[in-house]
Amino acid sequence: MDTTLEIDREALAARRARVAAHCGRPALIAAGAPLPRTYTANTWPFRAHSHFLYLVGAHLPGAYLLLDDDPAVYAPEPHADDALWHGAATTFGDLALWLGLPVRPLHFLEERLGPMTATLPPADPRTCDALAALLGRPVRPETVAHVDEALADAIIGARLVHDAYAQRGLREAAEATAAAHLAGMRATHAGVRAWTVKAAMEAELARRGMGTAYGSIVTPHGEVLHDEAHHHLLHDGDLLLADVGAETRGGWAGDVTRTWPVRGRFEGAQKAIYEVVLAAQAAAIDAAQPGVRYRDVHLAAARALTEGLVALGILRGDVETLVAEDVYAWFFPHGVGHLIGLDVHDMEDLGDRAGYAPGLARSDRPSLRYLRLDRDLAPGMAVTIEPGFYQVPALLARCADPRVDRGRLEAFGSVRGVRIEDDVLITAQGNEVLTRAIPKTIAEVEATVGG
Repeated sequence: MDTTLEIDREALAARRARVAAHCGRPALIAAGAPLPRTYTANTWPFRAHSHFLYLVGAHLPGAYLLLDDDPAVYAPEPHADDALWHGAATTFGDLALWLGLPVRPLHFLEERLGPMTATLPPADPRTCDALAALLGRPVRPETVAHVDEALADAIIGARLVHDAYAQRGLREAAEATAAAHLAGMRATHAGVRAWTVKAAMEAELARRGMGTAYGSIVTPHGEVLHDEAHHHLLHDGDLLLADVGAETRGGWAGDVTRTWPVRGRFEGAQKAIYEVVLAAQAAAIDAAQPGVRYRDVHLAAARALTEGLVALGILRGDVETLVAEDVYAWFFPHGVGHLIGLDVHDMEDLGDRAGYAPGLARSDRPSLRYLRLDRDLAPGMAVTIEPGFYQVPALLARCADPRVDRGRLEAFGSVRGVRIEDDVLITAQGNEVLTRAIPKTIAEVEATVGG
């Protein structure tokens, strides 16, 4: 167990007190356990579930946090063979000093639980089964039971607005993510495979003791939104899309996409489309202000993208009508972004309960059905802003709208996908782009790629 991780005990205590006060009943939060990869003893690296990490600040396999009138962590006692395979175990006393919280043997937990103890179901079914056995009731992945709703709302209320401790974590993730993208741009050359660029990017994170917050996307096929195949050979005329974000040792996520030309210079159609997407992102970032509904941030990006596509002749008609009738969604089918924090899609394990304000529901409109966030922005919230332009063959094969000029679109056939994404912290004065150090303008990108 890595007790060199620096944690802010005062901030964590304040988080626990806030959640406990808003929950109004005892709450049990699981850290989870290492997940088997191919057999029981061959596990993936352990990472605590995010709600536990938010309230405790450390990765403690098999542990539980009980929030009641005597808050404490309950952890499994070391096995006799652990010292052989894993080294000397940290004592419960040392753990308690590190965490600023009592640490007790796990076998004392059950006697403190009652029928009204709330919990939150992690995505891991095995941990859900363990919670169900402790609480004597069903606990299902991504299903919040009625008895648990107050705890879910308390956690959402706390995690939506990042305290100073969380903001430090987000800045650390942003700095590492910036280094990774610079390394990726410099490692890009025709004739290498995408995994070479991916390796250069992730090496920068490994140098900092970090990993990735999600599976890295590094591909010349930007039209495949979550393309995790990295075998593609890079050619001189390709655009490379890299969606790579750091995860700090404390669990905080970065999430950034850049798209750059393999040859180091944007040419013709590439440059034209890139400028349209860049303008859409700038419009969305400008709109991301305290008090503004996030759906309106999405629509600001949509409007700017549509204006650009009309200017290029790809779309025909009145911009406001094209936006209102979702015509732009043939090329920008996803939402403009999402919450970011300890999860790259923060609190998405709680579904639209976290992403959508009370009284709002997900739209079935083609342009809005994938919008992951629909809340009014407030200082301390952190979001991604990531508009894009994609030519997805499966989508365009269904498009019979005469306002999409298929003949004109052929001139841009070499541009499969462009996405530009940054992490943005909402402030009292407006916003701060945490990942602003990563090259983004055409001049900045061209000065970096292949360098």
